[in-house]
Amino acid sequence: MAAQLSQNLLLAVPLAPLAGAVLAGFFGKAIGRSGAHVVTILGVLISFVISAMVLNDVIAGARFNATIYEWMVLGDLKMEIGFLVDGLTAMMMVVVTFVSLMVHIYTVGYMADDPGYQRFFSYISLFTFSMLMLVMSNNFLQLFFGWEAVGLVSYLLIGFWYKKPTAIFANMKAFLVNRVGDFGFILGIGLIVTYAGTLSYAEAFAKGPELAKLVFPGTEWMLITVTCICLFIGAMGKSAQFPLHVWLPDSMEGPTPISALIHAATMVTAGIFMVARMSPLFELSDTALNFILIIGAITALFMGFLGIIQTDIKRVVAYSTLSQLGYMTVALGASAYSVAVFHLMTHAFFKALLFLAAGSVIIGMHHDQDIRNMGGLRKYMPITWITSLLGSLALIGTPFFSGFYSKDSIIEAVHASHLPAAPWAYWAVVAGVFVTAFYSFRMYFLVFHGKENFRHKPFPGEHDAHDPHDAHADDHGHGHDHTPHESPWVVWLPLVLLAIPSVLIGYLTIGPMLHGGFFKDSILVDATLHPAMAELAEHFHGAAAMALHSLGTLPLWLAVAGVVTAYVFYMVVPAVPSAIARALSPIVTLLENKYYLDWFNEHVLAAGARLLGRGLWKGGDGFLIDGILINGSARLVGMMAGLTRLVQTGHVYWYALVMLLGVFGLLTWQLWPALAGLAGR
Repeated sequence: MAAQLSQNLLLAVPLAPLAGAVLAGFFGKAIGRSGAHVVTILGVLISFVISAMVLNDVIAGARFNATIYEWMVLGDLKMEIGFLVDGLTAMMMVVVTFVSLMVHIYTVGYMADDPGYQRFFSYISLFTFSMLMLVMSNNFLQLFFGWEAVGLVSYLLIGFWYKKPTAIFANMKAFLVNRVGDFGFILGIGLIVTYAGTLSYAEAFAKGPELAKLVFPGTEWMLITVTCICLFIGAMGKSAQFPLHVWLPDSMEGPTPISALIHAATMVTAGIFMVARMSPLFELSDTALNFILIIGAITALFMGFLGIIQTDIKRVVAYSTLSQLGYMTVALGASAYSVAVFHLMTHAFFKALLFLAAGSVIIGMHHDQDIRNMGGLRKYMPITWITSLLGSLALIGTPFFSGFYSKDSIIEAVHASHLPAAPWAYWAVVAGVFVTAFYSFRMYFLVFHGKENFRHKPFPGEHDAHDPHDAHADDHGHGHDHTPHESPWVVWLPLVLLAIPSVLIGYLTIGPMLHGGFFKDSILVDATLHPAMAELAEHFHGAAAMALHSLGTLPLWLAVAGVVTAYVFYMVVPAVPSAIARALSPIVTLLENKYYLDWFNEHVLAAGARLLGRGLWKGGDGFLIDGILINGSARLVGMMAGLTRLVQTGHVYWYALVMLLGVFGLLTWQLWPALAGLAGR
């Protein structure tokens, strides 16, 4: 008999981090620095423990879908707070809370000397609450609340060092770009509310076949296609898909812990989660699925190219995140929603590991983030080194590592897809395997092997000390010692704990998550029209067999070629990359300018927006509203008053004359038809 999920227990999952955020935020000075991290870590720990218990119950067959609080009713439209807990939700709850717990512990060491210590803990705990509300929602209203809440808190976190101009620019950029995506998202929700008449997932999904028969008014487009594309535009902003990806690399201006929290496991995967949750709607539109395939393929390949030329350690990992989000999006487009979510889970662990390992390196390098100034750190930072290696091996899809099972499944799924865009997407994700392996191990070799460049630092650091204040030059108490060192235990312990699932979780869970019944009531796939998952299941013979079979496949050898090429280029013959860069200087310039998308946004879109705004201000507000409607009406009243004053003389004889003329005019008007009739006889 399946266990029953307790409503009160489920409420504790998001409310425990919220309580920690409130205590650290409003009473941070009273409880002190240690009090702030204790209450927030305790809140997230409670949330994680309950989430793990819920996952165990869900595996046993328990489900929950109910309203927690009814906010308001407008006619037949109910606006509620409610939870939907099934396999998809339970998995996301555990991933979000576990990664958040690791980030909270890590932050104790990383932000130890920062004056905004309590504020930072409040923000990351509030972010955890927002993400949990998003993934646990059973209706579009709560989904949108969580969606916007994570966007708001990410704005606060990216601009955490608010006196640093680059951080302020980055958080404003993230906020504005996400508003573009969110505009499409709320249009999609609005279309569902308009035509389905509900905010409930279950009711909207039940009406999906009816919506699929409707045409969008005034066009020949199918309503379901327009709705799904609008929803996916929201995912493009939140999950940083081309061309709405431009905010994510700049968001590295925030502290490293939030890079792991926001850009590995939570915020950027919200769009992937949303599309998977909306699978009953997306399955009704092949046009939308083709659109998703194309966008995902572009992101997976072309963002990987940008990772090749980065010299900032965090930006290399950031472009890796963009590329892997592209892989997840390709899986969504191939109707392999469970594969996309599976990669979301494995990626959360190894990418959080890589981000936190990058932060550990930054601490050891005294906040120099330029990988050209590193090298040979393996013997100085052994724990960071081995965990980084494990994370990198998972990222490139090494057999038996978690990333292999999810990444290889994506490649197989898109190969099995019958959609028109699938061949292009397959080529992109296969080529991306080599690119990923190359930039990942380029960073690994330059940081942990080779010449110890930190002793003379041939390149100026791309970033100053992470706190913009001068007092932070001696961060962590060793600003004058330039020998790298291993990070404190509160920093390396989360690395070790994240390394374990980065290696094992894929092997242990691929069977039930992809080919079992774990997502049976969470994700809907039309196997007749979209047979990718059915073909994957037909060829799956166990995790070990899948890994052994890969030894003779193209993706594995492309990954090996990428690692070998990186080793030769940067360890054996370091002059080769420079020679290639000179020979291909136009391409390098294109990559250095990030395909000129930032330039286009700033000089074309922003300039156009400024012109439009100025036109609306001067023409609309100044001329039309102020000049005509407001001031014009006032002038009209004044003119009428002036004309009235001309006849208001104050003389009785004048009024008598006007009255007589008026009576004469009225009589003439009334008698004129009769007089005209007499004249006609």
